[in-house]
Amino acid sequence: MYLALHVNSKIMGTYKEKLSILSEMIAFARVDYSLKQSEYQFLLGVASNLGVDKETFNKLLKKKSPKVVLKTQAERIVQFHRLLLLMNVDKEQHDKEISTLHNIGLAMGLPPSAIGQVLEVMHKYPDNIIPVDVLINIFKAHYN
Repeated sequence: MYLALHVNSKIMGTYKEKLSILSEMIAFARVDYSLKQSEYQFLLGVASNLGVDKETFNKLLKKKSPKVVLKTQAERIVQFHRLLLLMNVDKEQHDKEISTLHNIGLAMGLPPSAIGQVLEVMHKYPDNIIPVDVLINIFKAHYN
């Protein structure tokens, strides 16, 4: 179904990396200065998938975890996908969210043209959810 929700948690590394992933997602969700219930539920689902309990997750809402750089390009693409899903979970996209997601992707070292293409083609799919195979093919094309 969704790449970002069903990636084997062993791939995602250490517990510190998982907390960092969640902290980045929480900060992104709050880019519009609020955390909607749909965003909270989505984030809680990601936390559960990563093996982070609800109590720890709720603590992250109050205090950020230190930033850990994801080592592999695959981990970065998965995190970008998670953020893309998070942005669309409330069925709204604001310019600030799109700009922030674009900048996060650039900071991760993802190809600018791939980021732009993902953000452009997402509107062609129901609820702006790009099928996993389409997302992977976009990034593959930009790495060749």
